Amino acid sequence: MKKTLMAALAGTVAGAIVTTQLAGPLVAQEAVQGGSVYEQLDLFGDIFERIRAQYVEEVSTEDLVTAAINGMLTSLDPHSSYLSAKDFEDMQVQAKGEFGGLGIEVTQEEGFIKVISPMDGTPAAKAGILAGDFITHVDGESILGLMLDEAVEKMRGPVGSEIIITIVREGEPEPFDVSIIRDTIKLTAVRGRVVGNTVVLRITTFNDQTTSGMVDALNKGVEELGGMENLDGVVVDMRNNPGGLLNEAISVSDAFLEKGEIVSTRGREAGSGERYNARAGDLVEGKPIVVLINGGSASASEIVAGALQDHRRAIVVGTKSFGKGSVQTLIPLRGDGAMRLTTSRYYTPSGRSIQALGISPDIVVQQPAPPPVDAAAEEEEKSSAVRERSEADLRGAISNDSMTDEEKRLYQEELARAEESAKLRDEDYQLAYAVDIIKGLTAIAPDAP
Repeated sequence: MKKTLMAALAGTVAGAIVTTQLAGPLVAQEAVQGGSVYEQLDLFGDIFERIRAQYVEEVSTEDLVTAAINGMLTSLDPHSSYLSAKDFEDMQVQAKGEFGGLGIEVTQEEGFIKVISPMDGTPAAKAGILAGDFITHVDGESILGLMLDEAVEKMRGPVGSEIIITIVREGEPEPFDVSIIRDTIKLTAVRGRVVGNTVVLRITTFNDQTTSGMVDALNKGVEELGGMENLDGVVVDMRNNPGGLLNEAISVSDAFLEKGEIVSTRGREAGSGERYNARAGDLVEGKPIVVLINGGSASASEIVAGALQDHRRAIVVGTKSFGKGSVQTLIPLRGDGAMRLTTSRYYTPSGRSIQALGISPDIVVQQPAPPPVDAAAEEEEKSSAVRERSEADLRGAISNDSMTDEEKRLYQEELARAEESAKLRDEDYQLAYAVDIIKGLTAIAPDAP
């Protein structure tokens, strides 16, 4: 059974980045009907008392009750769980974008901890942890067979302390150790950059800062280009984005849609679902959009990708997303704790449920593995030593005197942008591919909405 949990993995934090909504406190339930239910509760009481009285070591009542609640919730699905008062407080801090940890989201597979995605700029990302890595040992101790929360607990520790995790990676013949220093994670939800005439919006998570951060990054990029008329389009990069708040996913989608459904949720009871629709107003005024996703894109990022894809507002590029299509409701409990309960599934505007299936890109583009350092240096040395010759290099070549100074300047700028794109292709092939799509769409239909 797979279990998925966002591991903040340091200091005092271990929370979940999932598509989450809030509910009111759970104070009382309706009376349980049926004698068989009471019989099962009596059985539970008998076992509870037998453990308290005869287990080889004394166990506190609180620990037993907590374990029973946890077991009941985690047996339902990978995302339902119990949060103690401390964990609930930590999760609320995490949603605001700052927490202690390594900065990875993990799942449990075949008894091992599997990395779904490292977060940009975090200790795990800087240490070279990749999506798809398996963690087999923590500080030399095997975590095979541990429950996910138990494994996460072993990876917790004070900020500034060292942890050594053993990694098994596809393509590597032997497991290897990675040393990571736990740190306070300050997530920048959105970072922007300008590539040519394209604004690239890198969305790393969906927290309270995401929509405002995206708007700020977009406005800054448009200003750098000298106005919306100079913008070719936007790349929304959500690779390795594990998700977050449902309302932020809706808000980000709405920013690029004029109308129509963004996402719908459906619970167990007929008519219990909700639909969320876009309001008029497109931040980029119909300019082309390319969305980048991969296997580390989950939950809220899949909502955005699915909405823009179904409305044909964006071309989705990359590899298939993670496939987390359920919504968890946070229900506060007495004692300041809470439970996270899966209460509905979400559906894209066309009615697709992506649970366990993911979003399939319109254009599949793999990210090539980086070459070994020695090979990369050797290739760079060769390219710098051998330059392609052109007509202008020939002795006695006739000069081009038909271009004005302004035309020559524009030509040089165009050449510089092409060289920038080529350099980006070596740095990030998928992103370069997305930018090239924007350039191509603008070239064939520059005035199209």
